[in-house]
Amino acid sequence: MNEYFKSIILKKTGASSLIEKEIIQELWSGYGKIMRISLTESALKSVVVKHVQLPMHATHPRGWNTDIGHQRKVKSYEVEAKWYDTYSTNSKARLPNCLGIETCNGEMLIIMEDLNEVGYLLRKHSVTWAEIVACLEWLSKFHSSYLGEIPEGLWEVGTYWHLKTRPQELAKLNDQSLKEAATIINETLNKCKYKTFVHGDAKLANFCFTKDGKVAGVDFQYVGGGCGMKDVAYFIGSCLNEKECERLEDQILDTYFEFLQSELKEKNKALENEWRSLYRVAWADFHRFLKGWSPGHWKINSYSERVTSAVIKNF
Repeated sequence: MNEYFKSIILKKTGASSLIEKEIIQELWSGYGKIMRISLTESALKSVVVKHVQLPMHATHPRGWNTDIGHQRKVKSYEVEAKWYDTYSTNSKARLPNCLGIETCNGEMLIIMEDLNEVGYLLRKHSVTWAEIVACLEWLSKFHSSYLGEIPEGLWEVGTYWHLKTRPQELAKLNDQSLKEAATIINETLNKCKYKTFVHGDAKLANFCFTKDGKVAGVDFQYVGGGCGMKDVAYFIGSCLNEKECERLEDQILDTYFEFLQSELKEKNKALENEWRSLYRVAWADFHRFLKGWSPGHWKINSYSERVTSAVIKNF
């Protein structure tokens, strides 16, 4: 990290000195890293910083080294900065407080609260039903915070798999019926009456847990407008096997909407009816992306195939 960025961290935190304690994660395709920074003589013991450095030669883990992919990633970091700067404080769902954003010579630094220091120190690779419920509650709080808002400066349509941003994956898709239905699936989701901001990458890995079961969300590169079911379907697909996805489908939706209705000033049955009808459409939308992007991916299963086939037949 350059000296200028170090000086910004010291200024924003009131620290006298800092140490780059650990790299939490390398950013996708070599676009930088997320680090934990220890502080001296500050009210904060540490902060987490996302340091974005655009690579001279991007290397995608699955070989998608294209200008389309590069521009999508560049915009995603601009969106995340805008999100923290303009919208994040309105969220009823817990997320890291942003302490500062700085850009310099094509690099970006986002300085955030260290969630580990306030108890959100657990990361899960598998979850209990109680932990799923906690994440569904988080999503309901998040979605209820932004109902009807216009995502200015964010993605017009949230999620990293949005059809418009994934033409190459669509071209590679070998499932002809799904390929032909991709546009109408996309349009059905986009024309929903009730829109909010979606997280856009609400997988299990982007949730942090406390020992007593509270949840916080991180990583807002793909936040934007859309139907909340995109986040719910994607989250469930990230943490349950196909049998559980099918067995618990009704229970998942009942739980989410019970939380969502409790967050609204007035119950909105019309919203619930519309979004319930779009849960499987949202599932099919992600399935379309996945089959084009990585045909052998573990998330491609018989439940997803059946759901998608049923969605296509209903058009």
